[in-house]
Amino acid sequence: MYLKVKGNPKWLYAMIDDETRFWIAMQVGDKKWTEDVRPLWRESREVAGKQPKTLITDGARNFGIANKKEYYSRYSAKTTTHIKDIAFNGRYHNNKMKRFNGELRDRQKVMRSLKREDSPILTGMQIHHNFVRPHTGLNGETPADRAGIKVEGENKWLTLIQNASREK
Repeated sequence: MYLKVKGNPKWLYAMIDDETRFWIAMQVGDKKWTEDVRPLWRESREVAGKQPKTLITDGARNFGIANKKEYYSRYSAKTTTHIKDIAFNGRYHNNKMKRFNGELRDRQKVMRSLKREDSPILTGMQIHHNFVRPHTGLNGETPADRAGIKVEGENKWLTLIQNASREK
């Protein structure tokens, strides 16, 4: 997704789970078609604790390169299947990702621009998307609820802040 950082054009790459719509990882890059997105692939594997069985992307060449370098295995059972031939009315599509981008675009539009690439605004949006905002497509559940991660309490933001501030 295109966004502005200090008025300069950047690209936000995001990885979401198709079933739960959980926003797993993100990366801000300078270019769309040639950016090395392998750090995004690595972070998503670390967060999820496993690599995806199937990866649905648009036709950007860099996604195929990253998939081969990060998720390829000599053993076909361990290799991630990369689907890049998507169509609006086809068997595979990225409508959920397009909807996700629209959600981010709505927020980013009123902000006009981020101040820096590692802005806490993006992390806050990720937390809100995953743990606070109910999704109609998930029957009013949050992606965290659907993934089996429960946040108890009336005020989910307060609960998340209290849990994060506990000493380990």
